[in-house]
Amino acid sequence: MLKYDPLPEADIQHFDEQGYLIVRNALDQETVGRLVQAGDRLVASDMKTNRQTAKGGQYDGFRNAITLDSAFSDLIDHERILPTVVQLLGANLHVMTSHLIIKKPDGNDAPLSARLPGWHRDYAQAMHDMGNVAIPRLLVKCAYYLTDLTEKNRGVTMVAPGSHLLTDRPEIADGDVDPIGAVEPSIAPGDCLIFENRTFHAGAAHRGPDPRRAIMIGYGYRWVMPMDYVKQDASFVETLSPLQRYLLGEEYENVEEFQFDGGRNPIAEWCEQHDIPKARHPQAQAAIA
Repeated sequence: MLKYDPLPEADIQHFDEQGYLIVRNALDQETVGRLVQAGDRLVASDMKTNRQTAKGGQYDGFRNAITLDSAFSDLIDHERILPTVVQLLGANLHVMTSHLIIKKPDGNDAPLSARLPGWHRDYAQAMHDMGNVAIPRLLVKCAYYLTDLTEKNRGVTMVAPGSHLLTDRPEIADGDVDPIGAVEPSIAPGDCLIFENRTFHAGAAHRGPDPRRAIMIGYGYRWVMPMDYVKQDASFVETLSPLQRYLLGEEYENVEEFQFDGGRNPIAEWCEQHDIPKARHPQAQAAIA
């Protein structure tokens, strides 16, 4: 089952108030190497299913990436990140998305103000239907970076701290392209940036010599529709552990009778074992005054 490392209260408070958290050294270098090799193999292939590219070929990648290589599916229940997500979001979870992204350096004529993608919130379906005013915290995305982004202008995901509490788009000063107070994190290979769906974020300019590589795993409540799939292929599900299957929306045990709580939840049982709240109701859910 999951390893238990209590998340410091300061980290929980930072996430609730700022909308993001950085977990350093989430992946060891051997794992980083395996993920890089798996991603490069996919991008070098002619596979089209779930492939997502940008105009001009500036970035390449795949949705539902966990189904494409065991290096990615191993991240479903990562021993450090999944317990962190549970302590930030709660126990009633499943995987919403998995996204391999390989972003090429910008052209020499691209300004440092270039943002790909531009400033936005995630889970576009909910944003379209509910708008900025009503959108609640529905999911978190865990972005594992596989290349060195410790210097500026290396294509890292920028975040606007506190923007998850806004009921409109964040303020941008005249002549600028970024929200006031925007952060361009310094990220080393193996670090993981966790941010929630309401946190405005964008891709920084990329003037580095090499492609920026990342794999992002998103977790949301089990009553929220995944972005990448309706139901995973049975042949893939059979390769996974019981916990991993549960995190893809499968039942943990087969019971014919209706169960109002959705059935057995192994993550909730883990929370009970370690005296962790099974659901979180942070006070910081209203708009910033």
